[in-house]
This record gives sequence, structure tokens and C-alpha cells, in this order.
Amino acid sequence: MSTSSTIRALADKKSSHFHRNFSAVGAEDGSRTRDLNLGKVTLYQLSYFRILEESLSVNVGAKIEGVFFMSKFLKKILLVSSIESLILYSDMTREADFSKGLIPAIVQDHLTGKVLMQGYMNAEALQHTLDTGKVTFFSRSKNRLWTKGETSENYLTYISHSADCDGDSLLIQARPAGPVCHTGSDTCWEERNTGKVAFIRYLTEIIHDRKNNPTDQSYTASLFAKGINKVAQKVGEEAVELVIEAKDDNKDLFLGEAADLLFHYLVLLEAKGVELDDVLDVLIKRHST
Repeated sequence: MSTSSTIRALADKKSSHFHRNFSAVGAEDGSRTRDLNLGKVTLYQLSYFRILEESLSVNVGAKIEGVFFMSKFLKKILLVSSIESLILYSDMTREADFSKGLIPAIVQDHLTGKVLMQGYMNAEALQHTLDTGKVTFFSRSKNRLWTKGETSENYLTYISHSADCDGDSLLIQARPAGPVCHTGSDTCWEERNTGKVAFIRYLTEIIHDRKNNPTDQSYTASLFAKGINKVAQKVGEEAVELVIEAKDDNKDLFLGEAADLLFHYLVLLEAKGVELDDVLDVLIKRHST
């Protein structure tokens, strides 16, 4: 199937989890439908998604079982929706305890790591969040469910959630559509929500998986297969191309080459068995002396 192949989510609720069947539907070539029982996973948005083959490096028609089987071990899988927004699927490992009523729900930007706001949820609010893909709280002042952004349209697109060690508070990972605070501030603490450095963590996890679970369609896996010399060579090539673009005035080309260099640098670190934090530790030590 082509990159434009889509995933249809067919939801059936069972117990406190969702059991899902995903059908790979050929959007252009009319290829046959394939239903997959993924077992105990949670659906975070009821809509169509295209798998981003460049990131996942899979052919949907041939490898879809492997992708989702793999995701049960990784606990997460990156998908791209029809509007090219990143959606993170994550298996739930701990349940929230709503036996005493409302519990705090802290919302964090899934890319920047910035804490955006706090609200309160009951079981119904969490369920509504899962069903709609928009973070929903129980408003104590309104005495009803309240979806963040229902007036301003600055919704919080739900990405994932986890309960704390006692199950009496929730951490919600979300993508804000605009300012979160009613004052117009990015956060309810009047902080700026900038930077997407946390995305590097997701990218390094994908690179790590390509090394340990290679597929024939994966460009990254093909680099690892060719050995450290090839990976190092690619870093050198991308560095030279970045230097060349730096001497010109085309910002888009410069950014493209910068992204290529960063990606291949991360691949090189993985090939050497070194984490980016190890490099940062060297910089931190230098800065402190």
C-alpha cells in the first residue's frame, strides 16, 4: 500500500480498557481490508490516521501486524493524523482511583514538557477525554463536564495520560491549540510555552527501535546494517552540506540540512551506544568549571 493508506479505528469498550480492531484500508488502490485485534490498548482519538512511513519506516500493507505488535513493547507509537498532527499512543500501566471523587489532573505540553494548567477529573471526564480526543474536566463552578477550549476554541488535544503512584492524580500529555490560560497567557502560571526539544526524546526512541527491530523498508535500519563507517560518513556528508547552505541565504534549505545533520548525529550516537545525555553531561561539566 501507499503512504496514504489509512487506519480505521473500530472501537469496542471492554472493562476499563478499550479493545481495538484496526483495519488497514487502501485509500487509492482498493487493496483488501485487514482487521487486527490489538488486545488491551487505548485509543486516544476516534478518527482516521495515516502512518508516517518516513518515521515508522514500514509498509502498511506488509508490516502492519509487526508495527502494532512492536508498539505493545515500546508502549508508544507515533502516528500522523489527516491534519499532520502527531498523536502518541500509549498503553496504560496504572489506573486512576476515582473512588473518592474528583482528582487533580495536571496538563503538560507533550513536546515542550511545560506544565500548562491544572483541573479536576472524575471518571466521566476522563472517559469523555478519551472518546473525543479533547481534554475535558469536571468544572466545580459549573457543576458539569467542561472541555477546555469550548468557548475560546483553544482546545487541548489529548495525547496520553498516566496516574501517579497512588492513583489519586493524573498527568495529561496534550497539544495546546493556543494560549491555555483565560488571561491569554501560554500557561496558567504566566510562563511562555516555547521549545520542542522534548521531541528529540521521541526521535531517539524511534532510532533505537530501528536498530533493535530492523525492517527492510527502514532507511535508519539500513544505515545500522551498513556499519559504523557508513553512519559516520553520512554525518560528515550532512555536515558539509550544512556548511554549504550556511554560506547562502536560503533559510528553508539551511533548516533542511540542519535537520538532516541532527538526525544522522542521533543515529551515530545510537550506533556508538552513547546517549545524548552523555554528551550533555560533558557540556554541563565544561560549563561548571
